[in-house]
Amino acid sequence: MNVILKLKRPFIWLQRFRYRCGYGVHSPFAFNFITSVIYDKKSYAAYKDLLLKEKEMSHNMGRGLMRESIKVNRLLFRLVNFAQPNTIIDAGTFSYSSLYLHASEASTSYNAFSDLSELSLKKDLSIDFLYLHNYNNPSFVEEAFDICADRAHSQSLFVVQGIRYSAKMQSIWKKIQADERTGISFDLYDLGILFFDKKKIKQHYLINF
Repeated sequence: MNVILKLKRPFIWLQRFRYRCGYGVHSPFAFNFITSVIYDKKSYAAYKDLLLKEKEMSHNMGRGLMRESIKVNRLLFRLVNFAQPNTIIDAGTFSYSSLYLHASEASTSYNAFSDLSELSLKKDLSIDFLYLHNYNNPSFVEEAFDICADRAHSQSLFVVQGIRYSAKMQSIWKKIQADERTGISFDLYDLGILFFDKKKIKQHYLINF
């Protein structure tokens, strides 16, 4: 997160205060997802182990790795636990989040891509879960989403990091929400979450996260 966003964060939280804990949400699916996944306060046993693995990774690989907040990484863990995917695509700069994507489902096939050409070659890969997080390179985000959306299915779940990091990323997020391939979306300010189930009425939810 850049410096300006850090300074704005308390005001953003106050502006979004009414969009918390599922208030005003009438969809049973959306309400359950907000209260049981996004706002899940349970202390999973894996959290402590993952913090230790973060420290170990930092020691072994240096401090140059991209680091999301603990809050975001733990949400990624819960999202994978919720989606129960067979295949996870981690598209972007390698980061500590990979630990949390791995941790929930040991049997899941995890695939990391920092190069679009490599991702394009995997044409037979059905995508159950995508974490897209190279927001410093909006073109990468836009192209990677397009590639992956064509391989999504009704149970797919996509997570896009940095949707308000820049004006370009905000524009891409709006375009993704409007894409005819996507369904329900959740705007958590730092993250965007997308579902592809066309049986559910397409709605866009603002969440104070």
